[in-house]
Amino acid sequence: MNSGPVDAADFAAALRQYAAGVALMTVRDGIDDVGTTVTSVTSVSAVPPLVAVGLTAQGYPREVLEDVGRCALTVLAADQAILASRFSSAGRPSARHLLESVPWHRAPDSAAIVLDGGLVGLDCRLDRVVEAGDHVLALLEVVGVPVPPGDGDPLLRFRGRYLGPPAS
Repeated sequence: MNSGPVDAADFAAALRQYAAGVALMTVRDGIDDVGTTVTSVTSVSAVPPLVAVGLTAQGYPREVLEDVGRCALTVLAADQAILASRFSSAGRPSARHLLESVPWHRAPDSAAIVLDGGLVGLDCRLDRVVEAGDHVLALLEVVGVPVPPGDGDPLLRFRGRYLGPPAS
């Protein structure tokens, strides 16, 4: 048994064995719409309604979220793997450009983009940011559900790949 520090590559390989749901986080700032794919979203509290989202500490989505203080989350459906890939690429353009021909609307409180075809959409306000190594946990208060829960299958990320709809 190794009692020393865990190797970063071993840690990453271990966590690839955990299937995670995939969401799109969007923020509307004064100039544009920013979006990023997130796989670390978890329910934190029912009263008040809080979720936590893991973001890269030095990433632009964190910077914009802290600046604006509001965002939206869309839990992606199994058939939205292409969208997840678009928003996880480095150097991506405006969220609106990545969503051409994809139905969406703006959440009432945050004015951020929520996808009409997602499993659910959450309108959120930033409660606080907690430093966590090379990432941060953004604690978000859910202030609305602009896309009601759907019945479809979720998009999952497992072993570094998106898993789409089950085979029929």
